[in-house]
Formats: sequence, C-alpha cells, structure tokens
Amino acid sequence: APRGQPGPTRGGVMESHARTTSFVITGGSAFLGAIAGACFVAARWYFVDGFGVTRKTQQQSPPPVSLSVLDTIGNTPMIRIQSLSNHTGCDVLIKCEFANPGGSVKDRVALKIIREALASGDLKPGGVVTEGTAGSTGVSIAMVANALGCEAHLSLPDDAAEEKTQLMRAFGATVEPVRPVSITHAEHFVNVARRRAAEAVAENGKGSGMFADQFENLANARAHHDGTGPEIWEQVKGLGLVGSGNDTAIGDTSLSTRDGDNSSSMRKYPGAKQSDAKYTTKQSKTTRRFVDAFVCACGTGGTLAGVALFLKKMDKRVQIFLVDPQGSSLYNKITRGVLYTHHEAEGKRLRNPFDTITEGVGINRLTRNFSVALGDEGLFEEHEDETSHTFRDNSRQSARSTGKHDENTSGSNTPLISGAFKASDREAVEMSRFLAKRDGLFLGSSSCVNIVGATKLALQLGPGHRVVTIACDGGGRHLSKFWSAEYLEKHGLTPVARGLEFLET
Repeated sequence: APRGQPGPTRGGVMESHARTTSFVITGGSAFLGAIAGACFVAARWYFVDGFGVTRKTQQQSPPPVSLSVLDTIGNTPMIRIQSLSNHTGCDVLIKCEFANPGGSVKDRVALKIIREALASGDLKPGGVVTEGTAGSTGVSIAMVANALGCEAHLSLPDDAAEEKTQLMRAFGATVEPVRPVSITHAEHFVNVARRRAAEAVAENGKGSGMFADQFENLANARAHHDGTGPEIWEQVKGLGLVGSGNDTAIGDTSLSTRDGDNSSSMRKYPGAKQSDAKYTTKQSKTTRRFVDAFVCACGTGGTLAGVALFLKKMDKRVQIFLVDPQGSSLYNKITRGVLYTHHEAEGKRLRNPFDTITEGVGINRLTRNFSVALGDEGLFEEHEDETSHTFRDNSRQSARSTGKHDENTSGSNTPLISGAFKASDREAVEMSRFLAKRDGLFLGSSSCVNIVGATKLALQLGPGHRVVTIACDGGGRHLSKFWSAEYLEKHGLTPVARGLEFLET
C-alpha cells in the first residue's frame, strides 16, 4: 500500500484472491471449453469429414437383435479401398457382400426368389428348391431354404471349389456334381436342376418342387433393384458430393420423405415409380454427384441389371460398366454387338464352359436378367407395384399387347451399360494378393475381377471421381483353387507383381 495508508485487511486480501481465483476459473473454463470444442471438430473431421468415411468407434451402437438369420441379409458395409483410391485419385468403393450371413451377394437373390415363390404358390413349405450353380448361389439357397422350412437340391460342375460343396452339404442340402458340358446338353448342371424340380412336382404335386432358375428368373435382378441399389445410394450419399458445381445441387436425399415430407421443391428422378418417392433430388444444372459409375462382372446378370436400373433412376448421369473375365462373351456383346469368343470362332472350345479359373462370373449366352441391362427386357410387369412380393414375369407379352415401353416394365430399348472392360486371370490373381497385403482384404475370384474393373474405370475417368463395385464373396471358399499356390502354379499364374504393374491396358 502507498506510504501513509493502511494496508489491506485480511478480509480484503481474501476477497481479492477470491475475485482473482474466480476470474482464473471462469477464464480457464472458457479456455478448456474452447479446447474441447476444437477437439470435437477435429475428431469429427478425422473420423468423418476428413476422409469422407465414418470410422467405427467404441461409442457406436450395435445393430438391434434380429429374429431370424434372414433379417441379417443385406445392409452390408461399404469400404473405400485406400491403396487403389490413392493410386487413382478417385474414391474406389466396394460393397462388402461377403458380410452377408451366407458369405456372398447371392443371399439376397436366394431370399427374393424363394419368398416370391412361396407368395405365388409355386413353392410350398416343405417343398424342395433346386438350382444349378457354380457354388455361391447354392450355399445361399441351402441356408435360406432351411430358414423358410424348405429343402434344397443343388447341381453344380464337379470341378467347382470343394469348399462350396462342403458348405452346401453342411446346410443339409442334397448336392449333385455333374461334369462340365455345354448348356445345350441335357446333363448341364442347370438342366439337371430343372429336371429335378419337375420330377418333384410330378411325384407330389404343385408346390412340392421349384426350380430357382437364377439366370432367367427376374426376381434375381429385383433383389438388387430393391436392396443393393438403394443401399449403395444411401451410402455414397453419406460421403457427400464429388465433381464440380454447387454443393446444393443434389438436395437432401435422405429418407425423410418417408415421414411425409413431400415438399414441392423436390422431384423424383426420371423413370422413378411411386415406391422410389422417398429418394428425391432438387433440380439443378450442376455437375456434382454422389457417384460417377458402377461396374461389375456378370454371371446371371442380375446384380448389374438391378443396381444399374436403380442408380439410373436416381441420377441418369451415373455410368454403368461391365467387366468380363477372359473367355466370356459379354465384353464382345457390349463393345461389338456380337456374342462370341475367339475360342468359339476358331472352334477351340475347351472342356470348361469358358477358359478361366474364376468362378461365378462370365458366360457365353444372354440371360433374361442381363437383357434388362441391355434394355431388351423389363423388370416389372405393367401396373405392378414394385414393393409387392408377387410378380408374373410376362412383361414382354404385356408390352406387345399395349404398345407401351417403360424402363421398369417392357424394357426401355435403351441399354443401361456404357462400356466394358476385360479382366484376365492374371490380373484377378495379382489383385487378390495386392489387396490382401496392402489393405487387409481377403477376397474371392469374382470380387477381384470386379475390383480390377473398378480400378481400370477409375484410371479412365481420372482423379476426382467415385466408382462403386461389388465384393461378391471372401477368399475362404476359394482356398483349394484361387488361393492355392499349387493350383496357380499348375496354371502358370503364380503371383509375382510388387505393385499394380499387372494391370493391362
């Protein structure tokens, strides 16, 4: 205190200290609050915005309890493959269908086919479902048939991976291996399965046997139109927009309109039917979008057709591409309009239907499901509600009688597919090892064919784009062939690449 004035009393000192302490605490709290807020923002950027993907944390809630294994089919995760995304400058995304309970994308198809058959009366509880399959569909049918109180009789080539046969038998299915022959032969595995269903019906009446017919049954493509496609759209929407233009170009495409939000500022995409009203977008001339392209290989053609039709409804700018394994005819059909392979042209057909070690993709004929992707076949009957579980696949006859052509019914006559890529066995094998070592992904042969196609497509589009494909199944059911060092050595396919130099132009 100044000379001649009394110093502060004890109480004054305490009061002063109290005020100082209060200021420090208050200021400190504000400072700590600011730090906490900054940490929250940084954490959100790291876990969500910074990479465009959500990383799992311990705080996330687990999914609810399911009442049946069938309830766990679908809603599979999507992964951004870091190595390939970094290499291409694009988002290279895979829909992880190996996360289905039966281990593959075919769980969706089996469930749709069998439920539609039960609803229509073509199959009754206790009846037998038959199918000709290279493996994955058979496993899924065995699982779904059991869960729905039916039986399964599965015919497949005797050179299919042994793991798949073991899985089918583990589910209690009757498995009938047959030698690989042409589809025109009575003993082709598809024809054998069709015959077994007819025999069951002849013996026990209608509903006692049903041929799933995954190649021609449009329930296959509908499973992907109703499930896989919408899931992909919701997942890429969560990543935000890519490309140039106004961020508000594509509006709120959340499912909020399920709760009655029918704002006049929203519109449906061209060709969307009433069941798609929940997926909407604002009008804009922007070039920004949620996804640039979808690519996958075809066996039955159901995945490509169903997903393509849905994504095209949501945004007609989405490009659809085929990737075809060696020896398959579909690449030529897309690029040249002619369905043949050089083996057939030269009369050099090998023992197998086509010369490849991959399973489940590639074919030398046009299927009804693939015809949907070509624009030659409709997926839904005229005036049929897409949400219904009962369908009658007579859309072509309906179109002829009415003269109407709608992309959901009689076929749009406009192909959904923009182009095609080839994927050799060497590329598929090398890609499988690359992904296992770089990204911790252990995938099957058809998955790797798809990812080869996605990588080539991303490189063709250039940086700043987003490409989606399907990881059909994991590598666990391919140990005896695609993941066998001895098997690959026998076919001259021992992997040797250190990076992505194996990709062919």
